[in-house]
Amino acid sequence: MYSLFIKNRVKAGCAEAFLTAIKVNAAASVANEPGCLVFDVSQDRADGDVIYLYEIYTDVDAYEAHIQTAHFRDSRPLVEPLILEQECFESDVVARNPGF
Repeated sequence: MYSLFIKNRVKAGCAEAFLTAIKVNAAASVANEPGCLVFDVSQDRADGDVIYLYEIYTDVDAYEAHIQTAHFRDSRPLVEPLILEQECFESDVVARNPGF
């Protein structure tokens, strides 16, 4: 399985707008994409302008399919202008422990 950890620092005062848009993308991804197994959104407790995304796909092809979806494309103009910095870490999932 292929995963992404993405750390986003958004512009001051823009966290709620970013969260609103990204949560729509995340929910649609898990609901409508068989290859998207996890799309979690977290906000840093100490710095609310830092938002983390954790995504798991069955493979890289599933991620490539994700970035072609309407919900992904629709979210880009909403979230991109709000991002000051973004760090992305790619990894391979070696153990998954679903608990929900």
